[in-house]
Amino acid sequence: MPPSSPIPDLYFFCFAVYEPFLTIIGFLGACADPTTTHNAQAPWPPGMKPYDVLPRPTLVTTLQLAHVCALLGIVNAFVLTAVRKHLRGSPALQEKIVFALLTPLLLGDVFHLYVTFWALGEQRWAFWEWSPMLWTTVLLGFTLMIPRIAWHLGVGRYVDHRDGQYPKSHSLPSPQDRPKNPVSPTITES
Repeated sequence: MPPSSPIPDLYFFCFAVYEPFLTIIGFLGACADPTTTHNAQAPWPPGMKPYDVLPRPTLVTTLQLAHVCALLGIVNAFVLTAVRKHLRGSPALQEKIVFALLTPLLLGDVFHLYVTFWALGEQRWAFWEWSPMLWTTVLLGFTLMIPRIAWHLGVGRYVDHRDGQYPKSHSLPSPQDRPKNPVSPTITES
């Protein structure tokens, strides 16, 4: 039997629970200790010491980045919950909306890893010099990117062009397409 939902429990947990949890924890950690969060992002060049106090622009940028990450996680939770709740009977439409959410996030995952490796320069291959924060960032990034790739490949979920059993409709039914309710007789008071 083909899967009946484009957002099965595993994907829902991954993107509407796990990802928001990670991004909110990251935001709270950055708020609690922005200097350590900043300094632990990558290995420091030899002879250069990490900051004891962040310059104001660096502090603002660090906290804004953490905030945007948390916001993306929260948007995931709200959109996926709403889609599951309000479009339960329309898996094809669910799939389209989730595709619109997860596609830019997948592109962001790929670009995030690319930028990270590019910014590390020659140290990108010196894994033994990576900070625990860098390892965490890369590994946790894969724990989100791999399920997003699996979702796009249709692994373990409803895919309309593969699993749809009804005529394809690219939009919600118009009012003219909906069944008409018979006019109920009016009751008059005597």
